[in-house]
Amino acid sequence: MNEEIVRKVLEFRKNRNWEQFHNPKDLAISLSIEASELLENFQWKTSEEALDSKKERIADELADVLIYAIYLADAVDVRLEDVIRDKLAKNEQKYPVEKAYGRKDKYTDL
Repeated sequence: MNEEIVRKVLEFRKNRNWEQFHNPKDLAISLSIEASELLENFQWKTSEEALDSKKERIADELADVLIYAIYLADAVDVRLEDVIRDKLAKNEQKYPVEKAYGRKDKYTDL
């Protein structure tokens, strides 16, 4: 995650004194709610239909999801770059290219 973007997101929150409301539980709930709002844009539509008619709303909801992820990472004292890098390393082990290439199966079924 770009450090400048993370800094701006955290500064936006600090300037409004919202840290007091941002505990890990409530941030996780908010992250889930925003993800649901993102999903709502796709309900009863194909991906193409949703993107044709609601791309800006989809982008806004995706931004909300990412912003809450930044807030939650800050609240639990983890760096997004580190946890993403660590998760990718785990996924490399679970989904080796020679087994997973072009497949949608869960790693337990490869």
